[in-house]
Amino acid sequence: MSRSLKKGPYIDPNVMKKVKRAKESGDRSPIKTWSRSCTITPEMVGLTFAVHRGNDFEEVYIEENMVGHKLGEFAKTRIFREHSNRKMDEELF
Repeated sequence: MSRSLKKGPYIDPNVMKKVKRAKESGDRSPIKTWSRSCTITPEMVGLTFAVHRGNDFEEVYIEENMVGHKLGEFAKTRIFREHSNRKMDEELF
């Protein structure tokens, strides 16, 4: 279910405050955030975010084609290890 058009996109006020501060100062260090549900806006293009993904942070560089998506979509929380080796399993039985 998407958010109501009447309400507009959800943008965390703390994240927007950090974005404005980074744009004014020209600071290129990653903006650390736990707000995975924050919608990416055009003001965020060109900045790097450190998005929380459970136990650590993943750096996400915001590009123009990411506008309208959520920050959490680009910081995966599940790590794929590998599939079991099917031949090895058959040899055991």
